[in-house]
Amino acid sequence: MKIKIAIADDNSFLINMVAEKLSFFDDLDFKFSAMNGADLLKKLEDNHNIDVVLMDIEMPILNGIEATEKIKQRYPHIKIIMLTVFDNDENIFNAIKAGADGYLLKEVNAKDLHAGILETLNGGAAMNPSIALKTLKLLRNPINLNNVSKEGDIKLTAREVEVLEQLSKGLSYSLIADNLILSVGTVRKHIENIYKKLQVHNKLEAVQKAKKNNWI
Repeated sequence: MKIKIAIADDNSFLINMVAEKLSFFDDLDFKFSAMNGADLLKKLEDNHNIDVVLMDIEMPILNGIEATEKIKQRYPHIKIIMLTVFDNDENIFNAIKAGADGYLLKEVNAKDLHAGILETLNGGAAMNPSIALKTLKLLRNPINLNNVSKEGDIKLTAREVEVLEQLSKGLSYSLIADNLILSVGTVRKHIENIYKKLQVHNKLEAVQKAKKNNWI
């Protein structure tokens, strides 16, 4: 079975460059490209039998982070790897918060792009080293938020604690849904609520905070 791929980028030269890198591998099948997030959503309505979207961040009409959020809500099976020239902190966090599965720089070579796609489909996270380093730094020194509620004030429901425990085992949303007999959408909603209550941006932070406070 070939891996079906779509590319979203407002620069046709870059689309061609990425498509050329994909063409080196027999197991990858480039299906279509889109010039912005809105264009991508429209094309996915006609064909959402796609495994991976390679997503630019800076696009007109609907940018990559907004498009990621919408795709994850509508088509949770599609993996999204942000492919960008930027590796700045805000973009990393916003992309991860929106549900991106990986984050690579556009200059990635064909071999690493192929490896990143396979890794992401196998439940890992494609991440280029400089981005992984920045993400770690951000986790060690999280951005200070104003009016952070005292940790004693945080009230998680029994269900949210169950979801957090499953998350801490590194399970995917669909596995958590199966284990707790919930829909994937409900699991996603619980995780959103957990992030909001704990004032964290991702799974790693949520699990760290929960363990620190002995909630799990």
